[in-house]
Amino acid sequence: MANKADLAAAVEAALSPDGPLARATPGFAPRAGQVQLACAVAQTFERGGALVAEAATGVGKTYAYLIPALLAGQRALLSTATKTLQDQLFGRDLPRLIEALGVPVQTALLKGRASYICPHRLAFAGQSLATHEAHLLDQLVRVEHWARGSAAGDLAELPALDERSPLVPLVTSTRENCLGADCPQFRACPVNRARRAALVADLVVINHHLFFADLAVRESGMAELLPTVRAVVFDEAHQLNEIGVQFLGRNLGTGQLLDLARDLLAAGLQWARGLADWPGLAARLERAARDLRLTAGSARGSRLRWPGVAPEGVDEAGWQQGMAAIAEALEQVGAGLDTVSELAPDFVRLAARAQLLAGRAGAFTQPAAPDAVRWLDVTGTLRLTESPLDIADVVRARLLGQDGSDEQDIQNGWEAQDAPGAPVPPPGRPKAERVPSGGSAPCAAGSVGAHNAWIFVSATLGDDERLTWFTEPCGLQDARVLRVGSPFDYARQAALYVPPDLARPGDSAHSAQVAQLAGDAAGRIGGRTLVLTTTLRALRIIGDLLAERLGASLDVLVQGQLPKRVILERFVQGERHGRGCVLVASSSFWEGVDVPGDALQLVVIDKLPFPPPDDPLVEARCKRLQAQGRSPFADFSLPEAAVALKQGAGRLIRRETDQGIVVICDTRLTGMSYGRRLLVALPPMRRLSGPAAFEAALADLARRA
Repeated sequence: MANKADLAAAVEAALSPDGPLARATPGFAPRAGQVQLACAVAQTFERGGALVAEAATGVGKTYAYLIPALLAGQRALLSTATKTLQDQLFGRDLPRLIEALGVPVQTALLKGRASYICPHRLAFAGQSLATHEAHLLDQLVRVEHWARGSAAGDLAELPALDERSPLVPLVTSTRENCLGADCPQFRACPVNRARRAALVADLVVINHHLFFADLAVRESGMAELLPTVRAVVFDEAHQLNEIGVQFLGRNLGTGQLLDLARDLLAAGLQWARGLADWPGLAARLERAARDLRLTAGSARGSRLRWPGVAPEGVDEAGWQQGMAAIAEALEQVGAGLDTVSELAPDFVRLAARAQLLAGRAGAFTQPAAPDAVRWLDVTGTLRLTESPLDIADVVRARLLGQDGSDEQDIQNGWEAQDAPGAPVPPPGRPKAERVPSGGSAPCAAGSVGAHNAWIFVSATLGDDERLTWFTEPCGLQDARVLRVGSPFDYARQAALYVPPDLARPGDSAHSAQVAQLAGDAAGRIGGRTLVLTTTLRALRIIGDLLAERLGASLDVLVQGQLPKRVILERFVQGERHGRGCVLVASSSFWEGVDVPGDALQLVVIDKLPFPPPDDPLVEARCKRLQAQGRSPFADFSLPEAAVALKQGAGRLIRRETDQGIVVICDTRLTGMSYGRRLLVALPPMRRLSGPAAFEAALADLARRA
């Protein structure tokens, strides 16, 4: 391993034409941008502080931060936004680099609880299945068979188990229902095995959700890790703010109440049958949760503003009555559990969960915290949420060790017990510990300090030189900023087309016209098409129209029909599966989708991805900017659209040999004054001047195929 002062030189040597990577990797070629980024990361490891680096597609950012981390000889955390990238780093990239560089580095993979089987809950999962859920018993048998032979207990080893399956919460634990050291399966617990491995590893691969969960509640094992870590690298850092606010607020879901009722009934019938009216207590809590859902009426798939006593559009008297019924049901559950608390540790944990949820319910009957926004998520269940507008204060106080006055505000406004899924500490253990700012305490309780290295990397972090879209909400305005361009020849590899005669977005004909254009083009090139929509309504309309038109000749895949992993596997296979594919998707498919080669040659974006103005969090952020005398459109909505558009268009070109067309079906891009800012944010693709040029480009792709 390199000495501290020599780290940048060692990194540059590792990436040289005759270095260890070139010797171990056939076809390896040095990339100037990758070397530039890797040296900047190495310098940050040496000096400490924060580096914000935007590395465009093709730079090779993963190796650019992994090589300094491996050669530094310091403990580090590597955090990603997705478990998929976690598995790739740990299972593929790190082993390759460790072998090529010849460094004796021990690595570990650490995920959240929901990723690991819980042996204790697995043992009585069958009792938690209702009569109408008997179809899940076959899945449960397969999970039990797998668990007996699995060393890691990581559900990623079970690709056939859909992560959306209702069986998953029955065989995994949460902070609320984990028994901790009182669990009879504690020593065999996969979660604890993973944590023990992480405590002795040099590099630990985690994810942003786990990092912020620990930041809020000091429970996941990170509290022991962070004091000994010299550097933290956040890959896919563009998701950091949105993930962070999920964990730094408070929430209560009717799903949590239903889970408690189910676990209460199962534990009561197993450990204390006849000692309390377990069916009655569970039914009362279930009824209170379902009645509260009914107060939201027919609203579904939306966020309701919540500026006053009740969410907008919800009857105040009915809402208050529903919340009171939940409080009463939780109180009765607690009273029933008090009579059997000594019989099994399950009852102690259930009582603490009931107390925790009762506290959250009480908090939602009081006014929202200052500088926060509250809303109601309405899906199949309800989710009551109160959130800070960004993570800036938390990052400055707890990560960078800056102004300690912010830390007191954070402790006052966002306590651990209010975090989503916050743990219930064992008896005698405080929920959070106060540590003076700037000390050597874990990040979750105080600040790690500015002497540590904090590295934030992504392909898309903003549309200006200072990357303010990312740095401002993350409190990183003083960080060193680096932008590394892509090595791809976009003018040769990719073309941009804005159809001139489409209806404006919002017009009833727009989605049908997008479907017609995408269908015509996909038919010409044999599928190979990804259609990205900005709304679920457009997703359904375009998906249905394309399936009706192309279903006889192409496979039309629509987000939601199958798990994301399964849909992507089929799309990547393309014509090798027998028929070409068209994929219609929204939300998560705008980023993190890597389809290199000829399987994807056309990306169609239905309209400019401006954030929805009626979203409560968006609205609150815009109001704050307005109060500061700034423009909500220029300083928030436009940068948001630029970043999202760049992410969506970035799905097309993933390798030096890829070729294709991006079609943006929104004439505002060329007809409005702000369109130039959005165009500049896109990769420098050549522009197609009209329908004839578009047809010619399609014909060229068809010949290439």
